[in-house]
Formats: sequence, structure tokens, C-alpha cells
Amino acid sequence: MNVIECSNLVKRYGSKSVLNNMSFTIQENKITGLIGRNGVGKTTLLKIIAGFIHQTSGELKVLGKSPFNNLFVSANSIFIDDQMTLPPALNLGQILEEAARFYENFDLELALRLLDYFAIDAYQYHNNLSKGMTSTFNMIFGLSAHCALTIFDEPTTGMDAAVRKDFYRALLKDYIAFPRTIIISSHHLEEIEDLLEDVMLVKDGDIHLHMPISELKEWAIGVQGKKSVVANLTNEKDIIYQKEVGVDQVYAVMKNDFEEMEIEQARQKGLKFSPISCNDICVYLTNRGKGGIDDVFSRSEHN
Repeated sequence: MNVIECSNLVKRYGSKSVLNNMSFTIQENKITGLIGRNGVGKTTLLKIIAGFIHQTSGELKVLGKSPFNNLFVSANSIFIDDQMTLPPALNLGQILEEAARFYENFDLELALRLLDYFAIDAYQYHNNLSKGMTSTFNMIFGLSAHCALTIFDEPTTGMDAAVRKDFYRALLKDYIAFPRTIIISSHHLEEIEDLLEDVMLVKDGDIHLHMPISELKEWAIGVQGKKSVVANLTNEKDIIYQKEVGVDQVYAVMKNDFEEMEIEQARQKGLKFSPISCNDICVYLTNRGKGGIDDVFSRSEHN
């Protein structure tokens, strides 16, 4: 079953187009990472999925229904980000108690245990928490809701490394106990890739890649060696990143569609091959130039 079905989704603010004919599906009971640079439309997409805002055009179904102002979608989904507004008159414990009345599967006992583990006083108020504590409480709120669709938009903002590690561990353990569809938008792909089953990479307001994390790990390959030898090997390849690494030496990254025989012959000519991390693949694919920041300086050197 597809929890989310998106077809030709467009979102504009005035003359500015944020989402451009975006189409994808997300199946139930998967953890999907939504990856991309700032300003590419990730948060806008998630807010449309959560029913907070309406698309300009295109069709979006969440749990089989249009999500905008839909009570069924609201009761079966939760959107967690660092801009959450919660009732200022209620302390944290009271907020969790009210959440348990609204969300059918809310695990109040788990929420209180997590509060205790992270040393958060249930009698504190949400708007008095530090940045890191706010993100931690929001995470507890989102995990404990056990919604069919759970969305975390940059959930670890302000958390220190130890708390982030605990959060990811808690998310995985709770997901195994209560499988549901989870979307995580994050700049820390290297931290969450072991959690993910699928990755959606957003670039220029559209889905640039959408595939299982296992496939992304094998999607690209790096090669290093003499410029002329690398150039011959990559003559008809789509290079996504390249830089000079020494005298007459170059390092290039491209889609990994080589045959084993090609790689072996290239090694005999002195070329070295290396795997590329998922995080680096996403960085290279979203760079404005194939040389990354080095392009800025190489252009100035030639002027």
C-alpha cells in the first residue's frame, strides 16, 4: 500500500516556483530520508504532505485522502519540526496527556520514560526550554504518537552528538516494535543512513533520485590516476565530481555502470577505484559545479 501518492505537484509563492512537477510514491512501513540542500523545497513538501499548506497544482494523496485541512490525515499523521507551537498554558506532562487523548495510539508511558531518560522535567513549559531540549521533547512527542505517518523535519537541530545518537537509537527500536511510515529530513545523512530504507534526493524543486539506500551505496564510484588515462576511461561517462589531486593526477566520481572487465583493465593501467559514501554522492549531485567549491577558485585563477 502506498501511504503517499504524489503526481505533478507544484507549489509557487507569487512568481517563485518552489516545487516543480514533483511525482513520487512512498510505501507503508518504510523509513525514508528526504535529503537536499537548504531552499530546495523539502520543508514545503513536508508541510503539504502534513496538510498545513495547499499545493498550487498537481495531486497529492496521503492515506488515500487529500491532506489539506483533513481531520483523518491529521489524526493519523504527525509533523515534527523546530517551529512547533504547543499550548503555553500547559506544562510538558499535560501536553503529553492531551496528546494521548487525540492520538489513538499515543504511548504515554513511553513518553514519560523518555522524558525521565533525557532529564526533562515534566513540569517545565515548552517555550522555556533550550533549543536542544525543545528538539528532544519534540522528538519524544513524535515518537510516542505512533502515527501511521510520522514526519521529522530536521529533528536534531540543537541536539548535541550524544543526544542525536540516542534519538536515532530510540527511533529504530520504536520503529521495530511499531512499524509505520517515517520520513526524516536531515542534513546529517551520514548519521541516519543505517536507519533508512529509501532515500529521496531533492534538487531544484524536484526529486533527483529516489531509491533504496542499498542501491545508493553502490550508485557511484571514484577513480584516480593520470589525467589522460582517466579521461579515456570516462570519455562517455557522466562525471558528477572531479578535482586535480597532484601533478598530472585527477580524481573523478561518476555513476557506477562499469563492467568488472573494464575496472580490471583500468587497474592494469594504474587507475585506483574507491567506493563513494551516500552522503558524498548527495553532495556531489547537488553541487552547482563538478568541482564543488574548487570551481570558484579555479575560475578566479584563470581570470
